[in-house]
This record gives sequence, structure tokens and C-alpha cells, in this order.
Amino acid sequence: MPKPLDLITIGRSSVDLYGAQVGGRLEDMGSFEKYIGGSPTNMAAGTARLGLKSAVITRVGDEHMGRFIREQLRREGVDVRGVITDPERLTALVILGIRDEEQFPLIFYRENCADMALSEADIDPAFIAEARAVVATGTHLSHPRTEAAVLKALRLGRESGARTALDIDYRPNLWGLAGHGAGDSRFIASEAVTAKLQSTLRLFDLIVGTEEEFHIAGGTTDTVAALRAVRALSEATLVCKRGPMGAVAFTGTIPDRLDDGESGPGFPIEVFNVLGAGDGFMSGLLKGWLDDEPWPVALKYANACGAFAVSRHGCTPAYPSWQELQFFFERGIREKALRKDAELEQVHWATNRSGDWPTLRVFAFDHRKQLEEMDGATPEKIGRFKTLCLDAALQVAGGRPGYGLLCDGRLGRDALYRAAGQGLWIGRPVEWPGSRPLALEPEIGPDYGGLGEWPLDHVVKCLCFCHPDDDAEMWSRQEDVVRRLFAAARRHRLEFLLEAIPSKVGTVDESTTAAVIQRFYDRGVYPDWWKLEPFRSDAAWRDACAAITRNDPNTRGIVVLGLDAPAEELYESFALAARHDLVKGFAVGRTIFGEAARRWMKGDLGDCEAVAAMAENFHALCHVWDRARGQARGQAA
Repeated sequence: MPKPLDLITIGRSSVDLYGAQVGGRLEDMGSFEKYIGGSPTNMAAGTARLGLKSAVITRVGDEHMGRFIREQLRREGVDVRGVITDPERLTALVILGIRDEEQFPLIFYRENCADMALSEADIDPAFIAEARAVVATGTHLSHPRTEAAVLKALRLGRESGARTALDIDYRPNLWGLAGHGAGDSRFIASEAVTAKLQSTLRLFDLIVGTEEEFHIAGGTTDTVAALRAVRALSEATLVCKRGPMGAVAFTGTIPDRLDDGESGPGFPIEVFNVLGAGDGFMSGLLKGWLDDEPWPVALKYANACGAFAVSRHGCTPAYPSWQELQFFFERGIREKALRKDAELEQVHWATNRSGDWPTLRVFAFDHRKQLEEMDGATPEKIGRFKTLCLDAALQVAGGRPGYGLLCDGRLGRDALYRAAGQGLWIGRPVEWPGSRPLALEPEIGPDYGGLGEWPLDHVVKCLCFCHPDDDAEMWSRQEDVVRRLFAAARRHRLEFLLEAIPSKVGTVDESTTAAVIQRFYDRGVYPDWWKLEPFRSDAAWRDACAAITRNDPNTRGIVVLGLDAPAEELYESFALAARHDLVKGFAVGRTIFGEAARRWMKGDLGDCEAVAAMAENFHALCHVWDRARGQARGQAA
């Protein structure tokens, strides 16, 4: 019977705080990007991106960073049943930087950290039995308590028929051989470390390390001699990483030359950041190994994943998806600085986004001008009303997936704050209401740096009133804003929704919106989402969907806007839109809140009544959409 998990990694987990500035000392860093880290955690995420069913056994603190690791692993598709919350210890932190092409300073904050409290009691035999492979790393052999946990996992894995692998992952600092300021030290000879590693080598089917790591495992700085010393203690396949020269695998006797081992193709790219490259390499290798590929193929995967890792910022964020890896193999290298290859980066971004939204029912109350013009409205009252809109949205969602909201940060700040962590899709507008040519809200800033203050789960939503017949100057001014905004959203790791409404500025036919869509793609804008007005013909939907999928087969999809249409018209438009799988749902506002808002602003409707009325309208729209989609799919079937 197939096992439900392909692999379980065991050991370190941390939060990596990567210096955002490149080329300076850690002392001079002004800001940091936050990622998950720790070799086993990186490998669990890296293999999940490649399509393996992975899990990790580790400990995290009972605090914000521990919750971040658990939540991010879930986003990556990693099984987190083995992630134990330690009530007494803090999650480990690592501070990292990119100094230049050869210096990558890092500081480990691991004093009595949570993952070093891993014990035998944390190893569940039933959980281990679910995996085809158990993967250990060297750091957790450095302490008797964590060593006992690793050895128990390996023993149980072997008893259940699992394969076992070791990434030597030698960090002298983590074995107590170097000071806190020497976190980037890669080799210090130690008979004690060599003895400890050698006592476990017989337990593995695969052992992976750099030449320096085999030096510590073999007890000599002669690489061939070190490999032979390891071979004398283990029948495992030995994979030796050789930096820019690739890697070699040895399944039997160690030859006199490293070049005589099995190897895979290398990928000559520009090195930007070596931190985490080994974990990326290991992720690709494990994919090939567990798929029973020949070693040259497995090493091809490993070398490519390592190349991605050294070309990007961060560890786990740099690793490729399986789709991205295949794209890379088929197309080849066009830009040695892979992070500057726009086509490749688009595939990377689009195939590694967090979350899945196959259906999206959005209550849009991001309106500003329309609310400001209502009788009795003040900025304070509008803000309060938007919190009532949120209450209605939460009431209808009931904690279920597939619901969302659109809300602004100028008048709806309190609602946005309250929406955090509620499981809703959150879109946030940036355009100045009604502007043409397009202008942005002041909070975005002239350099668009205001996006840097946004939570990462907020989607940048931009409405552009544009038409294929607009003159060159209008297109130039609007495209410039959209292109800069799109680049800023990507820079700040935010998804981007582009709303296009050509009908407000010109006559439209079945091909109008498709032409607008194609124009933005031609200018290098790849929205994660499109928000489109309801079309009156199936041909218009076909043309729009074709324009999107032709340019970006990995798009999130489309949501239909309402334009304050009567409910009956929306129902008809839903029935038409629901025939197209690329349309994921709707984002409707005034049809839901318009009447309630007008009465509430004048004092004719109380809070509870307003929430009830909006929830009823929102629920009705959700029901109509779900029914329309169900009928469309039933007809297709």
C-alpha cells in the first residue's frame, strides 16, 4: 500500500531575517525580509514545491514566530503534524546578509531554542511509518537529547521500510566550535564531531555533503580519503557537492578521482547568494531519489535547484516549483542572473503563490467617493459603516474558505485591521476614485513605497478607466502608473489585481476588453487577478479569457464586478460568466450595501439592521453565484 508521505525531515527550524540591502555589512542593514529557515524546514518546503508530500519534525516557540513557521509551512503544502509547540522556549532566529559574492555573514540566535528541545517523546512511531523516507541533518546530532530523537526516528523509519538520508550540514558554530560572530564558518576540524558523525553513518542509505562536510565526516581534509573513510562505515550512496563544479554520486567503491563519479549537467549562472543553496540542492536530489530516477537525472534536478537558490534572495523563497523547473529545462538559460530573467521570475512567482482560491465571493466596500457623497456621511461615519460591512461579510462567510472583501485604507482602516487573520481574501484599492488619467491614493507615495507598509496577504487592487481608442498620451500616462505599480507590488511581495472598465469611457463590443487585456500584457504587466465588468455575450467572455490564458496560463483568475447593477441583472451576468472556469467569482459592492448605507448615514437604520440587510444581500449573491457555477458545470458534464 502506498504511504501517504514521501518524506519526513527532522531537526532545525528558524525564522530567517535576511538583510534587504545587498553589498553592505550586517551592521549597516536597515531592513530585513522574514522567511522560514533551518535546513530540514527548507527541505520540507523545497520538496513540497517539487510535488512531494513532505513533513517536518521540529519544535517552535509558543509565540508569533513559531506560529509564522507553522502557517508558512502549511502555505507551502508541508504536513505540520510533527511541528511541536514548545511552551517554554523561543523559536530560533537567524540574521543573514549578502555582503558580496563571497561573504554571506549570519548570526544564529539559538540559545536554548525550541528545536533543540526535540526529544524521543516527540517521535511518533505511527507518524514515521507514514513516510517513504526519513531525512536527518547533522546539527541535531550535536546534543544528546536531539540525537536520541533523530536516532529513534531513523530506527523506526528503517523498521517500517523507509529510506534514510543524511545532509551532513556541518556548521562549526552549532557544534560549539566557533563564536557567535563566526556563523558563516564552514569547517573546523574536530575529532569529537567526526566520531559522533561516524557513529551514525551506518544508518543511512544516502549521505550528502560538500567536500568540507565529508572532511569532517571522514576525519581528513583529503576529499577522496574522506569519502573512502565514510564508505568503510556505510554502504550509502555518497553525493559530494563541489560548488560550481556540480556534484558527483558514488554508489560503490570510491575511485581515485572525484570526476569519475556519476554526475549531472551543471547550470552556469551568476552567484548572488549561497545561503540555503545546499537545502535547495538537497530538495532536488530527494525528488530524483524518491522518484527512482538515475543519479545523473537526480543530480540534474539538484544542480538546477541549487542554481535557483544561489541566484535569488532568501532560502525557501528562492526554490523552484516543479512547473518552473520543467520550464527552465525546456527553455534554458537566457540571463545568467536568474533573478533578472523576467519570464522566469513570472513563472516562479505565479507557481509558488500561497493559498488557493478556486471560488471567490467578494463583498466590495472599498468605495470612497460614492459614500462621501451620501447625505449625512462623514469620514468617521464611513469608517464605522465599513466595520459593519466587515461584520456582514464575516457573518456570511462563517469561517468557510472562498470569501473575501475589498476595503480601502483611507476610510476603512479599522475594518482592514479587524479583517486580519480572519481567513478572508483581502483586496485593497490604490487608485484615486474616478481618476482618469490614473492617479493613486496619497498613502501609496510618489515612489509607491507606501506598499511596503501593507501586510503580505493584502492584494493591490487598481481600477483603470481605459479603452483601446484612447489617444497615445492617455495610454502613456496610465500605462506608466500601472507598470510602476505592478513592479512595486512584486517588489513588496504583494499580489496585484487590475480592474479594467472600458465601457465608462467609450463604446464597447465583444473584443474591447480583450484588446485592453492584451495591451497591458504587451507592456509587461501580469496581474494575479483581473476584475472585469459583466459582459452581455458569451463571445466577450471567451475573448477575454483567451487573452488572459494566452499570455499567463498561471493567472489566479477573474472576478466579476457589479457596477451598481440591480440584482436581477447581476443574476443574468453571473449565469453567463459562470460558464467560464477562469472566472472564479464576483466582487460586488453597492448592490449589497447601497440601500443600507443611504439609510444608515441618515440615521434611519441601526447597526444591527444594517448588518442584517447587507448579510442577506451578500448571502443571496453568493447563493446565485454558486448555483450558476453548479449549473454551468453540470451542463458541461
